[in-house]
Amino acid sequence: MVGLWNIASEQPDLTALVDPDGRQLTYRELAAAANRYGRGFQSLGLAPGDSIVLMLPNSAELVAVYFAAYQTGLYVVMANWHLTGAEVAYLVQDSGAKAFVAHERFAAAAAQAAADLPPEAKFSVGEIDGFQPLDVLGDGEEGRPDVRTTGSPMLYTSGTTGRPKGVRRPLTGADPDVVPGSAQWFFGIFGIRPFDGHVHLCGSPLYHTAVLNFVVISLQLGHTTVLMDHWDPEEMLRLIERHGVTHSHMVPTQFHRLLALPDEVRTGYDLSSLRAMIHGAAPCPVEVKRRMLDWWGPVVIEYYAATEGGGTAISAQEWLRKPGSVGLPWPTSEIKILDEEGNELPAGERGLVYMRMGDATFEYHGDAEKTRAARVGKLFTLQDIGYLDEDGYLFLCDRKNDMIISGGVNIYPAEIEGELVCHPKVADVAVFGVPHPDWGEEIKAVVQPVDGVEPGQELTDELLAFARTRLARFKLPRTIEYLAELPRDPNGKLYKRKLRDRA
Repeated sequence: MVGLWNIASEQPDLTALVDPDGRQLTYRELAAAANRYGRGFQSLGLAPGDSIVLMLPNSAELVAVYFAAYQTGLYVVMANWHLTGAEVAYLVQDSGAKAFVAHERFAAAAAQAAADLPPEAKFSVGEIDGFQPLDVLGDGEEGRPDVRTTGSPMLYTSGTTGRPKGVRRPLTGADPDVVPGSAQWFFGIFGIRPFDGHVHLCGSPLYHTAVLNFVVISLQLGHTTVLMDHWDPEEMLRLIERHGVTHSHMVPTQFHRLLALPDEVRTGYDLSSLRAMIHGAAPCPVEVKRRMLDWWGPVVIEYYAATEGGGTAISAQEWLRKPGSVGLPWPTSEIKILDEEGNELPAGERGLVYMRMGDATFEYHGDAEKTRAARVGKLFTLQDIGYLDEDGYLFLCDRKNDMIISGGVNIYPAEIEGELVCHPKVADVAVFGVPHPDWGEEIKAVVQPVDGVEPGQELTDELLAFARTRLARFKLPRTIEYLAELPRDPNGKLYKRKLRDRA
């Protein structure tokens, strides 16, 4: 049977987790830790529907606390540990959190964020002043928690344009031992079945929605999960070979950095175990995707999805027929392209991408207006711009908020970024619009050169000459600036607002 606690009972010695430090936990050990922490939360008075906040790096402790909350009906808020103490304090207050668990690595921000919580509700891995060691949570408790009902992550949408909003789904009242059919169905989209010798590699922070989902479902389906603390391209290749990794969740930035490795490094590891290397979260330049397919073969699978629900997927074989597409809607998912007035647009015409997942519902916690503004009937939008081709395949252009309007012409930065990043001297690039007195906006690029390349006018001339062979003249950047490193989080998300503010 699938499910963490079922596997712990039937195959207790099966390896569940490999921690970043190489420590291995069996399903028995992981379930026991989740039980202990779950009883600890209940002894504090937490009840189904209450919330907790976690500010932890990828670790066995994070996974165990998550499953403790999952089986006791709690909402779990995964705090991005790059946030400031004040920003995490907002998550604590907005979610109504009644407990907080943090790592000493983030001590200063955690202490500020949890300042209003009582000492008995604050726990730490390592030492944080005013926090109790996590080990005391449920210490001496044995057996499963007294009340067991399925909890849920409370995931916060990106805070790049104002305060983030929590996506809070109604609790189902389901038995946490019963794995939702949607979990097996979702992995089935990528050809991943329960057990079957699968090993999942997690290289991105677990505060990201998709990253968390892939780890939780993998463990529920009997897949050993290998955790990385900080992603490194060669270390990823080493772990694939060492543990026989079969599947992972990745972002295009990681592809780009893998491809930048010397040939002798890229060919020096046995990657024959790979079955489904799934990527999403950001547009993938066509040339980068082709190079990954040439290297890894047809195991590279793409998807597009939303925290709020719904999405598309495309296999390697389909993508080679429809390069640049993010695929067809999932079964029970619906995708439509609508204009600003909510009218459906025909194939090939660009508009806002709207979607829904069956009859699933959600609300932005504490923001009825944002919930209303995102919807047209049962459909919702993330403000992405795209189109459907005549076969129903979705192609994404850019985010509406990122689109540049210059001289009345719509220009999509993602297209320009996808071309410039293919230049061998470009490690990373961001393109956005800046005010122009006549044209409204003009195109600006900020480039991170590869190590050893000197930024300056000579490089600018070279990049613009390269771009002229691949882009129409009106899409060429008018200015190029250079930074040693672009502001990305560990999952590859680019914070363009910081670059715009700086410009």
